[in-house]
Amino acid sequence: MFWKNDKELFEIAKKEIFVALVGDILDKMGYTKQFLSPQIKPLDHSMVTIGRAMPVLEADVYSEAIGHSQNPIMQKPYGLLFEALDSLKENEVYICSGSSYNYALWGGLMSTRAIKLGAAGAVLDGYSRDTNEILALNFPTFSAGTYAQDQGPRGKVIDYGVAIEFNGIVVRPGDIIFGDRDGVLIVPRDAEQEAFSQAFEKARGEKLVRKALESGMSTVEAFSSFGIM
Repeated sequence: MFWKNDKELFEIAKKEIFVALVGDILDKMGYTKQFLSPQIKPLDHSMVTIGRAMPVLEADVYSEAIGHSQNPIMQKPYGLLFEALDSLKENEVYICSGSSYNYALWGGLMSTRAIKLGAAGAVLDGYSRDTNEILALNFPTFSAGTYAQDQGPRGKVIDYGVAIEFNGIVVRPGDIIFGDRDGVLIVPRDAEQEAFSQAFEKARGEKLVRKALESGMSTVEAFSSFGIM
């Protein structure tokens, strides 16, 4: 075992491996559909997020407060957004889906609160806004792009801390979210120990392959010798 707890795992992962490497391992384990859409990108290329999923379910509405509804959430501006945000724990990732792409799901003040709570990032099936503010805060934010339109009269959080579907992938509370400039990967709980252990081993093996290639070894010989390429 390369790590004793989540904090150690996430620190080692940021230093030694990258998202594509873990994705390769998951492929070999039979988890071949764990990457979110390639359009989900970090606001800055240098941003990396890794942490436990705190899934959030969003839904479209047509008004900030809807009276005569059978659901009390409909009468609350933003629905359960504030409760969801305040529930974030250290090293958790706010990951949200369920809505249209008609408004932004994340902004600067949300990032400020998330940082205070020790959250690891935000991953959105939609847009973020307040880009300059988020970049100044350097809070890892992954989205389909930026768009200023607010969710206030257009969307509500209707649940959180529950399994959601994001780009056809089921994301459960506690799954590991790992994202960098090349993509965002969902690592299921039952695969995480094997996936990251093998990823660390492969990363250390790749250093040997790189040295061999730099010394003039052919790719055919390198793959035959190390089984890595």
